[in-house]
Amino acid sequence: DTATFEAGESVAVNGVCLTVDGFGPGWFEADASPETLDRTGLGTLAVGDPVNLERALRPVDRLGGHFVLGHVDGVGRLVDARPDGAFQVYGFEVPRDVARYLVPKGSVAVDGISLTVARVDGVRFTVAVIPHTLAGTNLPVRRPGDRVNIEADILGKYVERLLRGGADRGITPDLLARTGFLK
Repeated sequence: DTATFEAGESVAVNGVCLTVDGFGPGWFEADASPETLDRTGLGTLAVGDPVNLERALRPVDRLGGHFVLGHVDGVGRLVDARPDGAFQVYGFEVPRDVARYLVPKGSVAVDGISLTVARVDGVRFTVAVIPHTLAGTNLPVRRPGDRVNIEADILGKYVERLLRGGADRGITPDLLARTGFLK
């Protein structure tokens, strides 16, 4: 409901965090930097394309999925979609630097939709999407070859950074000794 928007609030459009600049009944506008357009699929949208919209989480709200920040890691591609009973199974291909953060039963955001990874095979992963999610998102109109915004779970990125000691040193014998794993 755009009637309750406020200038300056964050809204995710297909998983891309944007700042509301202006709004009115049934519409809002936001600026997208060149970095945002280069890193996401927003620049390929046309007027009338269905998008997923989500307002920012308030600290008093329940967290029903994982933390989705709207900071897209890269653009992936839908490679296949097939029914599996009441569910729909989607397969995606992502850049290698994004794929390293994907784990089975881990979280991923596809166009801002918080999903659970079912399987990972190199740079490809699958998700099984429940009917409720299908009914409330733009996934049913997606076709193989479509580009999608991918945000990996932030926890994997933080763990990787911490294991590197905040720099590109990686796990060293010194780090293992300092943290009690080596004597």
